[in-house]
Amino acid sequence: MASSSKIGFIGGGAMAEAIIAGLRKSDVIPAEAIYVSDHKAARTEELCKCYGIHACVGADTFLDDVTVLVLAVKPQAAQKAIAEVSGRLRCDALVLSIVAGLTLKEMERAFSGHPIVRIMPNTPLAVGAGMSVYSCGTHVTSPCREIVEQIFSSAGRVVEIKESAMDAVTGLSGSGPAFAFLMIDALASGGIAAGLPAKTARLLAAQTIFGAAKMVLETETHPEVLRDAVTSPAGTTIAGVRVMEQRGVRGALMDAVLAASARSEELGK
Repeated sequence: MASSSKIGFIGGGAMAEAIIAGLRKSDVIPAEAIYVSDHKAARTEELCKCYGIHACVGADTFLDDVTVLVLAVKPQAAQKAIAEVSGRLRCDALVLSIVAGLTLKEMERAFSGHPIVRIMPNTPLAVGAGMSVYSCGTHVTSPCREIVEQIFSSAGRVVEIKESAMDAVTGLSGSGPAFAFLMIDALASGGIAAGLPAKTARLLAAQTIFGAAKMVLETETHPEVLRDAVTSPAGTTIAGVRVMEQRGVRGALMDAVLAASARSEELGK
């Protein structure tokens, strides 16, 4: 980002904090160029103390000065927040929204002429391992895309898609961490049932899922190929895989993503 850039957040919740933490850790933008508005004074004090940024109740002190504005409020508070800030930004300000269900069309109607980007991050952003997917509005340029990539790659990976696929993204990477947590818990429970101490079982389960995911990402090898590499004939792994196939684990996970995607589409209507 340019040295003159200033970024403002409307909403100082967990996801906004995760983005700020990534920005500070990677030094994408200095602390003095980050501004946050939140309705809770205690929360603004906490953010100021933790990250050395500007945070206060209300956005009056920074709205007309920021080059990037991030809407990070809950969906039910979005319309009120938009009404309070639209029309008060500098004409070239880039507006980013991580508000679930808020479409580019709605945003462009509220922020006429501004470049608008809709983003779906997920909760592992909080530990620097997020998956963020974004869609661009009418006025978004290549430099705008570069800013989005810089901000969200500071706390994970980022990819651009068409907005029409956003419900599918919600079902997969948005809801996906919950599915992964369930699998980790189930694997750990299996370890406990087999005789492992609970703490050890959770460590083994979590690190195993983490390591498997890391192998897929870093080798860019299809998961089926990696699975076959550890599945010896008549061995322990194929015995476990056989049970998973019999119990419909693969189909259940596919259906979970489809159900979450369908629910996202319903909520957006």
